[in-house]
Amino acid sequence: MLLPLTLALQIGAAAPAPLAVRVGERVRAVPTVRVAAGSAVASGAAAMRADQLIAALGGAFSDDGADRILIQLGDLRLSLYEDAAFVVSGGDTVPMASAAFRREERVFVPLTFASQLLPRLSNSLRFDARTRELRRLVTPTVVRRDAPAKPKVAETGASSSPAPRSANEVRQRVVVLDAGHGGPDNGMSGPIGAPRKVHEKDITLAVAKALREALQKRGVRVVMTRTTDTLIALRDRGRIANRAKGDLFLSVHVNAANPRWNNPGAARGYETYFLAEAKTEDEKRVEAMENESIRFETSADASSDDPLGFIIRDMAQNEHLRESSRLAELMQGGLRQVHPGTNRGVKQAGFSVLVSAFMPAVLVEIGFGSNRLDSAFMTDAAAQQALAESLASAAVTYLEQYERKVGGTP
Repeated sequence: MLLPLTLALQIGAAAPAPLAVRVGERVRAVPTVRVAAGSAVASGAAAMRADQLIAALGGAFSDDGADRILIQLGDLRLSLYEDAAFVVSGGDTVPMASAAFRREERVFVPLTFASQLLPRLSNSLRFDARTRELRRLVTPTVVRRDAPAKPKVAETGASSSPAPRSANEVRQRVVVLDAGHGGPDNGMSGPIGAPRKVHEKDITLAVAKALREALQKRGVRVVMTRTTDTLIALRDRGRIANRAKGDLFLSVHVNAANPRWNNPGAARGYETYFLAEAKTEDEKRVEAMENESIRFETSADASSDDPLGFIIRDMAQNEHLRESSRLAELMQGGLRQVHPGTNRGVKQAGFSVLVSAFMPAVLVEIGFGSNRLDSAFMTDAAAQQALAESLASAAVTYLEQYERKVGGTP
């Protein structure tokens, strides 16, 4: 749900009532405005300046004029992005009802940012719809009267100091994980002929979460496009990866057999795709199946038909084409070690979810949900862990090989 940068605010319409923000005994009123018609936000919807809201809550707000805005409220740290209908919190991507936008150098957020999203992310925030009041609970600070603790002293007798930062700490590797589908978009449902169906969106999320843990154990920072059963627009998934400055992007999916095949229920196995023009009929079939998710989205990307934008995107993707192919080979090799199904190889197709990720990016089909054996394998917790470990090892191997090739450090 992207909002144009030139989104207007209704000037003549009566301003909605301000939002009351209470911190302890202090109450401040945050002015709200109405959004004009013709935007992705419903006409007349309320919005407010993000800096005024965060100041009233006693938090820190940082906006350097770029598209990333940082917000700190106690232990809650958020990255808010201009024209993006999501925030990033602790490595998790959390969707918003509508996007933040900039107007006359000020960042505005929808009222639902204060009434729904912030209370959902912080236990110290409550919204009272009846009084239209956002409350921040303040825990009294307990001041100890004990003697101050002495600074710790190392065995050498010298005062301890932080250890020198290693190369990994200077530039920690970042992998962006995308659990395919979500929310109203179930993805494929299978297996064929089974009375109890499994949905692709549930399998991909479970495997992505296990993969996150496996990568974190290997010292990799992980950003997920979704961590709950929610729909993230295909074009936003790549943008999440770009804004996280990911080193690679991995989208997890479940395959489904072509019903026109002879005995489609027998088809099983795993395959890995990188972004390039689909060459075979089967590659085109999988491409169309995964790109169908766009029908669940409520708005279109206005820049998708822009010729200059296409050229820029094409150049950025070509830069990573060879690396994506290499990454796909390693992913496929990792799956071969744990998957009982057929090795269907590395393939290429024009997946929408990969188009906007300007980094080495692959889409992994971890099995056929239409097949009873693959479906049972992918829904087993131990198998999901094995898949995650194999993919994590492949990702780290790729990163290490790439770093050695370019002669840099992580």
